[in-house]
Amino acid sequence: MGANLLIVEDDDRVRASLRLALEDEGYQVEEAEDAESALEHLERHGAPDVMIVDLMLGDMDGFTCIRQIRYEHDVPIIVISARDDTHDVVAALEAGADDYVTKPFEIKEITARMRALRRRAGGLTERPGPSDVVLDADPQSPLVLSPGSGTVRRGDEQLHLTLTEFRLLCELAESPGLVLSRRALLESVWDRGFFGDERIVDVHVRRLRTKVELDPSDPQLVVTVRGLGYRLDVQR
Repeated sequence: MGANLLIVEDDDRVRASLRLALEDEGYQVEEAEDAESALEHLERHGAPDVMIVDLMLGDMDGFTCIRQIRYEHDVPIIVISARDDTHDVVAALEAGADDYVTKPFEIKEITARMRALRRRAGGLTERPGPSDVVLDADPQSPLVLSPGSGTVRRGDEQLHLTLTEFRLLCELAESPGLVLSRRALLESVWDRGFFGDERIVDVHVRRLRTKVELDPSDPQLVVTVRGLGYRLDVQR
């Protein structure tokens, strides 16, 4: 049985063509013509395996829709949009999207990116359960990464990371103290062979810091090494 997919797109022709093409690829596709309908669908049926969200959705734009989704769901989200300005790409990723594809696009590109997102999600459940990793030994609120269960906790609170944020943290935690370039992170977290924009890494690092750092404005855990990339410094 194929993956469940929800398309959120206000253009009837684009939505219909996407549905037909993706059903031919084996996906079970549902549609929503605006953000409100998409949120109602999630409330009634829960999150699908993947979502495709346009940015131009009428009364509630795609940015707001994604932020609303992220309050309760960690579903992988791919944005499709005719807007290719850097500010729009960054804003969509910071709102909570996992990937961004500009129109016009080939359906094969969409399906390849969805497969990559689902492989990353499957990798969390298929991997053996390695030991928990203490990333910050702060006595009041230690930060503990549990790769086997796919969770991160700060003290007694479970942090709600998206799939991409979690994979990014795991990748950095596998090589503590070592600098990983943006390109290396892009290939390992977004899957080898993915030729996306390196600014995607920067945006997701900023989002990750807001959740795992005690002071995101002065990061001590996920550190930028200017001109080289990022390094995870375990706090002991």
